[in-house]
Amino acid sequence: MNNKLFSNLLIGLSLILLPKMIFCQSTNFTIQDVKFESQGINLTGSILKPKNPFAAVVIVHGSDPVKREMGFAKRLANEGIAVLTYDKRGVGESGGVYVGPSVGTNNIDTTNLNLLSKDANAAVNTFRTYLKEKKIPIGLIGFSQAGWIIPLTASKNPQIEFMVLFSCPTITTLEQLRFQFYTNGNNDFWGNHTDADAREHTKNDPDKYQFVATDPKISLNTLSIPGLWLFGEKDIQIPVKLCIEQLNTLKVQGKLFEYTLFSTLGHNTAFDSYTAPFDISIQWIKQKTLNIKNSRIQSTFSFKNKKAR
Repeated sequence: MNNKLFSNLLIGLSLILLPKMIFCQSTNFTIQDVKFESQGINLTGSILKPKNPFAAVVIVHGSDPVKREMGFAKRLANEGIAVLTYDKRGVGESGGVYVGPSVGTNNIDTTNLNLLSKDANAAVNTFRTYLKEKKIPIGLIGFSQAGWIIPLTASKNPQIEFMVLFSCPTITTLEQLRFQFYTNGNNDFWGNHTDADAREHTKNDPDKYQFVATDPKISLNTLSIPGLWLFGEKDIQIPVKLCIEQLNTLKVQGKLFEYTLFSTLGHNTAFDSYTAPFDISIQWIKQKTLNIKNSRIQSTFSFKNKKAR
């Protein structure tokens, strides 16, 4: 009687655990929680590592008080990319103080943007120590406000070899604010305004706040790494066509920068149900990291040939 009861309990327990076991076995990556220090405070995040990643990225946040971007990180990991994503400073399990409009503070002044770039830099350095394949290309991928943070970080860390920027500005912080105040959150803005209108206000409106502007083009001008920007034409947070114009100027100067414009999308190019921006970013990362690896092989081959002579 007791044996039968015990047997039934085992069968029932197996049925309860089976779906979880199957899920774990079908997962294409491992997840490991990590802590690292930046500017005297501890940040907490997660590393998602596929079995044989072809690239690695650190996710850089937008302006909101967001925790680690696990949903987006899992999408990347399922494509074969190792990811470090962390709770933003002052959010979730990370220490420090969050700065932003939701708490009445300015999160795009130079002090805060430089601080957030130091956090991203510390994340890259930490991530490198966890990667078994030390030569795997590592890059930055981010959203919105990351358009100012990623160039700052990449200009100071030679380990960063590529960058992907979803709906990220190439204009100054003050210019972005002028445009945002002009659109005033109106989702129908582009139905009754022209690009010329937006450009005029972005360039000439009086500033409602006074602080030193950050111009991402200063950092972008120092970079020789490839970058991809993904824009939505209906964006009401950044003036996309002005940003594209500035990217074209940088491209003429020889910068390895590319962009794609999606006519039906707004600011949310990374998380929209329309997955083309994400899909394009994956193919772009595959191609660029392959180029990076081939370039290394060629450099090694040339070095050995010179040494043999």
